[in-house]
Amino acid sequence: MSNEPDEMRTMAVKLQQITPNAVVEKVVALGDDEIDELSEAAEKAIIDGNGFGWLKVPPRRVLESYWRGVLLMPQRDLFVARLDGAIVGSAQLLRPPPNNEAQAHSATLTTFFIAPWARGHGLARGLVKVVEDTAREAGFRQIDLDFRATQTAAIQLCEQAGYKRWGTKPRYAFVDGAYVDGYFYTKALISE
Repeated sequence: MSNEPDEMRTMAVKLQQITPNAVVEKVVALGDDEIDELSEAAEKAIIDGNGFGWLKVPPRRVLESYWRGVLLMPQRDLFVARLDGAIVGSAQLLRPPPNNEAQAHSATLTTFFIAPWARGHGLARGLVKVVEDTAREAGFRQIDLDFRATQTAAIQLCEQAGYKRWGTKPRYAFVDGAYVDGYFYTKALISE
């Protein structure tokens, strides 16, 4: 572990300033304090029902291990949203595996959330835009994503950003003793 402050070890590759106090960036490394902030934001999103698959907050060490693992995966790009310098949300760009040549044109936007207390600053829209721009620059022609039907704010945001719903999967998730449908979306990144 380096003795440098966490801020110095963060390696931002792509940055988008939303407002003077709101920034979205692609990162390739995070310090311990930043992993803690990201885990805290994820915990709040999970409690709010937007936990990218988690329904109950896992132990902190599980969340921290999850984020450290994401940074090691070559098929994933991690993007974080910062408000007043603190990490308050994230999204990931998932690239198809190299053996999937038939779907090499399409990437997936996943693990997309903003902590409830940090919403309303344009960070969710900023995350979507930076992920889309990164996918487009990497040569992807389309981007896909999916949500539980109950994630209405995220659904509204993505529909406003031009995503088109192409399908519904009944029994997509099981939440609080009931099945929830899933909605599948896609967006063309280049005009053909």
